[in-house]
Order: sequence, then structure tokens, then C-alpha cells
Amino acid sequence: MPYVNIKITREGASADQKRELIAGVTGLLQRVLGKNPATTVVTIDEVDFENWGIGGLPVLDYRAAQAAKEPPR
Repeated sequence: MPYVNIKITREGASADQKRELIAGVTGLLQRVLGKNPATTVVTIDEVDFENWGIGGLPVLDYRAAQAAKEPPR
């Protein structure tokens, strides 16, 4: 029984987007590993921004630093 835990920042993923993630991961496990969709469990955890860090920075600070590095389009 596969168990997949998806963690995303709390930014307003819609119910439809979550439904698509669950279906997509379940289908991928079935296609690649031959896993039974009926016994595949997928959970989605939404994490508050202040509880998520990347590269030693809170995620919002990291994103701001990355945006400052991007050349104008």
C-alpha cells in the first residue's frame, strides 16, 4: 500500500488542484510501479509560510531574494 505525502505552502491551492494532484500521483504509481489505485493513499499538507524554509531562509524571504536575481523579462 503506497503512501505519498505532498507538502505545499499554504497559498490557496483549490480543491480541483488538489484533486488533480491526488489523481496524478495515484496514476503515476499505477503506471510506473504497477500499484493498485484502490490501496494508494495520498495526503496533502499545507504548511504556513513561517514554517517553511529554503536555503536557510523563510520561504517568502527566499522567494524575494530569487526574484531580485531574475533578469527583467
